Amino acid sequence: MIWIFIAALALGSMGFLALSLRAKTTPETQKDSTPAIFADQLAELDRDVARGVVSAADADAARIEIKKNILREAQKGTSAPIASSRSSLVGLVTAMFFVPMIAIGYYIQFGNPELSRLAVAEQQQAREENARVVALTEQLKTRLETDAEGGPSDGWMLLGQTYMRLGRFNDAAEAFRTVSERDEATSAVFSMLTEALVAQENGIITPAAEAAINEAAARDASNPAVTYFRALALQQAGQSAAAYDLVAARLDAADGYYPWIDTLVAQANRIGDGIGRDPISMAQFTPKLAGRGPSAEDVAATEDMSTEDRAAFIQSMVQGLADRLKEEPNDLDGWLQLGRAYSVLGNVEGAKDAYQKAAALSADLEETDPRKSIAAQALKTLSR
Repeated sequence: MIWIFIAALALGSMGFLALSLRAKTTPETQKDSTPAIFADQLAELDRDVARGVVSAADADAARIEIKKNILREAQKGTSAPIASSRSSLVGLVTAMFFVPMIAIGYYIQFGNPELSRLAVAEQQQAREENARVVALTEQLKTRLETDAEGGPSDGWMLLGQTYMRLGRFNDAAEAFRTVSERDEATSAVFSMLTEALVAQENGIITPAAEAAINEAAARDASNPAVTYFRALALQQAGQSAAAYDLVAARLDAADGYYPWIDTLVAQANRIGDGIGRDPISMAQFTPKLAGRGPSAEDVAATEDMSTEDRAAFIQSMVQGLADRLKEEPNDLDGWLQLGRAYSVLGNVEGAKDAYQKAAALSADLEETDPRKSIAAQALKTLSR
C-alpha cells in the first residue's frame, strides 16, 4: 500500500513539474506591456498640463525622464532571459527525474515503516519495563519503611542497588545509609554507600564519601573498593603518582584473578596514561594456577576483558598446567585436560602431544573406562 502511495506522489510531482516546464518553454505571445505604460504616463502628463495641474517646465522635465526610461528598456537585450530560460529547463528536468529517485532511495534506507514500528515497539516495551521496575521499587520501599522492625538489611541493600541502576543516586545513598547505621553493617555496605555518594556528586569524592570509604577500610582493608576510591581521591587532589602506586600495589598483592582486577587495571592505566607510565597488562596479574587448566568459572570471569587480555589470561593458565605436568607426568586427567585446552586454543600439535601421553597412560585401563576412549577419539579427530 505504501508503495502505491509513493508512486502516485512521485507521478503527481513529475506532472506538476512538467506543467511548469511547459509554461517556461512556451514562447511569449503577448507583447511586453512596458511601452504601453510609458505611453500612458506621457498622455496623463499632457492632461495634467491642460488642466493646469503641472507647469510647462515641470512637464518638459518629466517627459525627458519618461523618454529616458523608454530608451533604457529598448536597449535591454534578450540574452539574459534566454540564459535564464535554459537554466530553468535544466533545473526542471533534473528535478523531474532525480528528486523522486532520491526520495525513494532515502525512504528505502531510512523510512521503512516496519523498522519504525519495531523501534517504537521496543521503546514502548522499555518504558513499560522501566515503569514496572519503578513501581516494584516503590512498593519495596513502602514495605521497608512501614516494617515495625525497620525492615531487613537485605531489603534495604536491594532497594539501594535498584536505585543505583535507575540512576536515582540520592535515594540509593539513603537506602545504603540506613544499613550503614546498623551493627551488622559490613565493609561492602560502606563501599556501596561511597559509590552512591560519589555518583550523586558526578564522580567527586566529597568529605562524606571519604568518611564512608574510611569506614569500609576499617572493617576490611582488603576491600578493593577502598583502593579504587582512595586512588580516585588522590587523583582529584593532584597526587596522580601516589594514586597510581596505590592501585599497582593492590594489584601486585592479589593472589589470583578476581573480577575487580579488571576495574583496577583500567583505573591504573587511566591514571598512568596521564603521568607517562607504561600500560598494565592483565597478564601481569594472572595466576599460573599450577594445579589445573581454566575452569568454566575462570572463562566466565574473562568475559569483560579485551580480546588480548583474555587470550593472555587463558594462555597463562594453560601454561601453568603444562608446567605442572612436566613435574607430574603420570597425571592422566591432567593430560586430558591439557589436550582439551590446547584444542580450544587451536594448538593442534600441543593437543596431539597431550592426548598421546594420555593414551599411553590409559593403555592399561579397562575398556569401560571413558578416559581411554576420550584420548583415542581425540587423536583420531586431530589426525584428520
